[in-house]
Amino acid sequence: MRKEISKKINIHYKIWIESSRGRGIMGDGKWRLLEMIQKKGSLSAAAIEFGISYRKAGGDIKKAEYLLGSLLIDRQRGGAYGGFSNLTEFGEKMLILYQSFHHKMDRIFDKEVTEVEVFFNKLKSKKK
Repeated sequence: MRKEISKKINIHYKIWIESSRGRGIMGDGKWRLLEMIQKKGSLSAAAIEFGISYRKAGGDIKKAEYLLGSLLIDRQRGGAYGGFSNLTEFGEKMLILYQSFHHKMDRIFDKEVTEVEVFFNKLKSKKK
């Protein structure tokens, strides 16, 4: 998340889940990818929506699944009617958990940034 404090100052923060060895499991990119898979019903369509290759999207999901030890999506390849991808029950729970945590942190971030904005606004008014 990013918040502009002034024309010269921005504050950012990121949330991610990583393994004990520092390997990324879930961050905003995979979160948005899972949301899009859920919405579109397809890993391929989700990848297109994000402007990334199917191979990258699939690789990112497989890496997270490996590190978590559980499947995030259920894949059905091609066939006469085309393939599909749906979130597994675990994938849905992981998505809800990450969304909930992120939204709670966003509210805290907004509150704290307001205090920083007040501080910088006071500085600006003193310089005039």
